[in-house]
Amino acid sequence: MGAPPLPRPAVGVPTSPDDRLRDLVRRAIGHGTAINGHHNQNYVLRLDEADARLLGREPGTSVTVRIRRTEALPVVIRTWDKEDEILGAIKGVLPQAPQCIAKGPGFAIHSYVEGVPLSSICAKGKPLDTLLMRELAGLLAQMTRVRRSSLPPLPPHWPSNDTDSQAFLRTLAHLADSRVRRPNWAAFGGLFAALGIPEDALVRLADRTPAMARRPYSLLHADLHRDNVIISHGGSVRLVAVDWELATYGDPLHDLATHIVRMRYPEYQWPEVIGAWEEATRRTRPAAVKGLAKDLQHYLDFEHAQSVFRDVMRAAQALEQAFTHRMLDEVTAEVGRALRTAAQPLGLRVVPGPHEIERALFRWLTSRGVRDAQIVAWTRDRRLPPRDDFGERVVLDALSAEGAAQASRVFKGTAHLNTVVRVPGVCHPVVVRRRLPDVTWREPHFLSEHAVLRSIEQAGVAVNAPKALALGETYPNDHFAIHTYMGPEDIDRPPNHPVHGLLPHEADGLVDQLCALTQVDYREIDPAAGEPGFHRWLTGQLVRLVAELPRKTQQLARQLGLPDAGRLGQILSRQQVSHRRPSLLHGDLNPWNLVRRDGGLSIIDWEMALIGDPLYDLVRHMHLTPTRPEIRDRMFRRWERTLPPEYTRDWQKDWQVYRRLEVVRSAYIDLDRIVTGASLDAPNVRRAVASYAVTLAVANGALGLPVRATANPYLARTLV
Repeated sequence: MGAPPLPRPAVGVPTSPDDRLRDLVRRAIGHGTAINGHHNQNYVLRLDEADARLLGREPGTSVTVRIRRTEALPVVIRTWDKEDEILGAIKGVLPQAPQCIAKGPGFAIHSYVEGVPLSSICAKGKPLDTLLMRELAGLLAQMTRVRRSSLPPLPPHWPSNDTDSQAFLRTLAHLADSRVRRPNWAAFGGLFAALGIPEDALVRLADRTPAMARRPYSLLHADLHRDNVIISHGGSVRLVAVDWELATYGDPLHDLATHIVRMRYPEYQWPEVIGAWEEATRRTRPAAVKGLAKDLQHYLDFEHAQSVFRDVMRAAQALEQAFTHRMLDEVTAEVGRALRTAAQPLGLRVVPGPHEIERALFRWLTSRGVRDAQIVAWTRDRRLPPRDDFGERVVLDALSAEGAAQASRVFKGTAHLNTVVRVPGVCHPVVVRRRLPDVTWREPHFLSEHAVLRSIEQAGVAVNAPKALALGETYPNDHFAIHTYMGPEDIDRPPNHPVHGLLPHEADGLVDQLCALTQVDYREIDPAAGEPGFHRWLTGQLVRLVAELPRKTQQLARQLGLPDAGRLGQILSRQQVSHRRPSLLHGDLNPWNLVRRDGGLSIIDWEMALIGDPLYDLVRHMHLTPTRPEIRDRMFRRWERTLPPEYTRDWQKDWQVYRRLEVVRSAYIDLDRIVTGASLDAPNVRRAVASYAVTLAVANGALGLPVRATANPYLARTLV
């Protein structure tokens, strides 16, 4: 249970009041009625004559013994640590609320509120009776009458101005980060990273806090949900709020927002709840409703944003304590709901689907040693032969370490989840690559990444590429690959990518590696590759891609002046290039596929590798990476000097043809990403769509098409 030990008095020694209180607590634990809570274990005990004298109560009276759960996750924001002081402050305004009768180390004894929890007669998600709902609104409004002078002192970091709503909300967001997210990040950070929630999500939310109307601060319950509302058996007041330990002092709209969300009102009842609160609060503190219509949403957004951390951690912990596959399905659905609700407030561009969530949870459970969630075997993909230096047991060790990886070692790309781990007995870190489920592949993939990496390794060429160590499947249909890690040796440091372009020596090194790729025998990878007509084939692939785009994307493309697939094929067929000797190409040399290491560059993510014109790989890199003219000229000169003429002939007239082709490709691909939301959490995609208006204009120019006079000139800009 996690309660602090309660030492027994020595035999024969007269008992003190403290000892007698501890005995009372023990009896409550042994014979009282247990009521579970997230933060406290509560026991209701009917007092005998001796206990009644000790507490100054009538015999037969019931009390609530509250014992703080020491094992509970730190997922709440506490303004004050002493609930008894809060209860003392509200006594004059809310006399029906429980009062603290006695307390000791780790426990408190409160007066018992006779009645039943609201949750026992009206479950979450059900509409609340209008009269009860109005009484709850009145209860919230009454809290504005509690004087600040009667409350405990506020923490030093609290806003100094008692009407600054913006400062209060910003403070809440920072507290959620420091008190909820940060203490749990070591245990849950890798899981959150796999779910696409960045480490700085709450800090960025605080930075985006808008200006709001000023409202006078007041006492807030901050946790008024159906379990914390008692329907009283008697007296003039029907509803009594209990569990005040999370009470705080600030903008009353925060209390309304937490109440709406945590009560789980059906959405159609929200306007009625808000209206009842406004009506009741106007009677007690009229200034507190100022800006209600505009500002309430900011607090609702905050509640949804911070709740995703609490809800995911509690759900994962519950799954860890009582794992079944049925419960895994239920938790997967619960986590999915929390992520969808928090997506807009936290700025999450993509919300993972149920398969991705389920697999992330399962890997996390595996790392925690949960029975029935262990990876005891894996199925080898026979396309990659086993290696002597990375056997089956080592693969299992890497997979077991995957779910325990810290967030700083988990990287989510457009199509893969990459997790960096250290494996006992292996001198270098490795990366476990999982293909993300439900990913839509717009651009074609022609070669198997493991086959490309194996050919590069066997060729012994000077290309800094990973080694493919293992390929297989664990959880049903959850395929993985394990590669050597090409980032920094200190795996807690993030990889350094040349996102602003290459330095001169890096440009030289990349050209040398592209030249070295011509020494790889590509016929071992694809015996049928290398035929003449690469540009014509590449153009046909782009036309096919455009023809297969979703209807909504195609309709918007036409509105923006981009041609359909048939017309695009006609325009592109006018452009021709000379034939050059083919070679193995990387196919996607964007900055995030280049890693700075030991003064040079490593090249990762070879899934879009293909066989073709080596000029294309160089030009596509320059399209995807910011490249200054002097760096571009330097790379072309070095490339031409290094390779034999059969690889470089006529490049001066042909490179612009490939450049125009890539601009046109980006106009369609990036538009589809904007429309569908696909891969928008990947940094290279975010940068591409952010400059879409420029891409569209350049693409129309490359196709020789004017911007339509009837098109909205601001449409492309507003898309992003």
